[in-house]
Amino acid sequence: MNRHIEEAVNREWPAMAHERLTLAPLSTHLVEAQRLTVLMKPQDESQRTAQREIVAALHRALDARRQRIIISQSEVGPVKWAAILLMGLCALIAIAIVHSDNRLTCAIAVGLFATGFALSSLLIAAYSRPFTGEISVKPELLQDVVPSEAATSHTTPE
Repeated sequence: MNRHIEEAVNREWPAMAHERLTLAPLSTHLVEAQRLTVLMKPQDESQRTAQREIVAALHRALDARRQRIIISQSEVGPVKWAAILLMGLCALIAIAIVHSDNRLTCAIAVGLFATGFALSSLLIAAYSRPFTGEISVKPELLQDVVPSEAATSHTTPE
């Protein structure tokens, strides 16, 4: 597991940020761990239960990796951006027409909608590439699974 997490943090995360990671290469460490777990011969029911749970957990880890890669490949394409911008422009024009008899009301309504539309567009742009930028997904949760060397050195028996 430690090798898988190290590979995910040091190799896969940067590759996902640059949209270079594909589903083609399997996580060899997880597949090997799953293979070794299946090959184990449980002695009693508790070991069989533990083996099933380990295989299920490794399967979930492989699925989580697959989902991360799929998300890293997704993006908001130019057609979607054009549709969003055109929808916003149409809404701004409709608001301006409805409030055309009162300039102050028109300016306030258009300003409020334009602000909301700008913030929504910013959020879409920020989350369209979830592994890059200021508000990106980081591998901290994976790293928390591996005990740090400082923590393990304090737990050595005397």
